[in-house]
Amino acid sequence: MEFGRYVFGSIEIDGRAYEYDVVIESGRIRKRKKGPSKPLRGGYGHTPLTAAEDIPWSCRCLVVGSGASGSLPVTEDVIAEAERRGVDLIVMRTVEAIDHLRRSGAGTNAILHVTC
Repeated sequence: MEFGRYVFGSIEIDGRAYEYDVVIESGRIRKRKKGPSKPLRGGYGHTPLTAAEDIPWSCRCLVVGSGASGSLPVTEDVIAEAERRGVDLIVMRTVEAIDHLRRSGAGTNAILHVTC
């Protein structure tokens, strides 16, 4: 997987620009569906990442890019589910997450927040 330019609101992967949060699972890219987490938005100021979403758990390591300034909240239920499944959960700003993914192997999935 080839990561190109990342700027606030857009990320380039394999030559294609995405202007929304993405989920990378086993080399496939899809849009993050925030719907199940939206009811908690008011309490966090942003739509948090919750275990109610379709999280790509089929991995040894899950990297969460928490946005340009690291503002994407990750709820405790996600942390607990990662521990229960034995998945290493790494949460870092999206620019750092991209660098980490460039060095990662096939056993790593990701959720990348492209704004805040």
